[in-house]
Amino acid sequence: MQFCASPTRPVFSSFCFGSLESQAAREGVTFCFLDISQASRDSVYVGGGGGGSKLLAKLFGLSSKYGRTSPTTVTRGKAEAGTDESDGGDEIRVCVNRTCRRQGSMQTLEILSGIAPPNVSVKSCGCLGRCGAGPNLVVLPQPTFFAHCGTPARAAHTMFILFGGHPDSWTNSLAALAFRKRAEDEFPSNNNASHAELLLSQAINLKPAGGIHGLYKDRSAARLVLGNISEALEDAKEALTLAPKYPEAYICQGDALMALDQFDAAEKSYAMAVDLDPSIYRSKKFKARIAKLQEKLIAADLP
Repeated sequence: MQFCASPTRPVFSSFCFGSLESQAAREGVTFCFLDISQASRDSVYVGGGGGGSKLLAKLFGLSSKYGRTSPTTVTRGKAEAGTDESDGGDEIRVCVNRTCRRQGSMQTLEILSGIAPPNVSVKSCGCLGRCGAGPNLVVLPQPTFFAHCGTPARAAHTMFILFGGHPDSWTNSLAALAFRKRAEDEFPSNNNASHAELLLSQAINLKPAGGIHGLYKDRSAARLVLGNISEALEDAKEALTLAPKYPEAYICQGDALMALDQFDAAEKSYAMAVDLDPSIYRSKKFKARIAKLQEKLIAADLP
């Protein structure tokens, strides 16, 4: 298995995964990192072989569905809409081990999480090797490695390479994320839902390439507090249109439906959230929602 950049201008360095170096050598696996500071969307290539898939499965806990791959150009524009017919979406794993953490990988993780398209999950992971080239990350299921992804601009450029679109739309994604962070400072932190709604509306109007489903979800929560129930429900539905497997949006939809006294519909929405993420049921806030819903359902059944 080999990962490289443009054949005419290679911008990669070979490495093996730490303690797995000997195993990689035995399986004939060579890994290369793409330096994001020199890469363009048209220059990224991926080649695959059978030996590397087992090693990657051991490294990342992948199933056999990430098996043998044939050489292909990485053009993942369809993931922008949150679809991947083979496995339900891409996954980005950011190294947060000591060296990469010192090089800013926690900021990279936060930014990528905030600007990721729907159905593209972003998670932390352990060391990916090549520590001097961090922060490092890998994109799955067809493994593509990126190095030197330590600034917001390079995080946005990585998304552009992977998912396409116009470069300005990814720059707008960074600006929208900044508005979202400011909105979080206003609500619920300072209980200033009106200012939060304004900031989130400004972010949505930027038409960012990624993260917009989270903006609609947050604005739904703010609008519900302001008493704009119909608009809150509309925003929750828009978030679910963009990201049908977004449990937090189902919770927002359930909250709006309960405020409209549509208790059965609210119950179904909450159930969808739990189906997608069973850990939600352990949340005290969610348990309080369910208790309140049960009270409403009992009251509604009384003559």
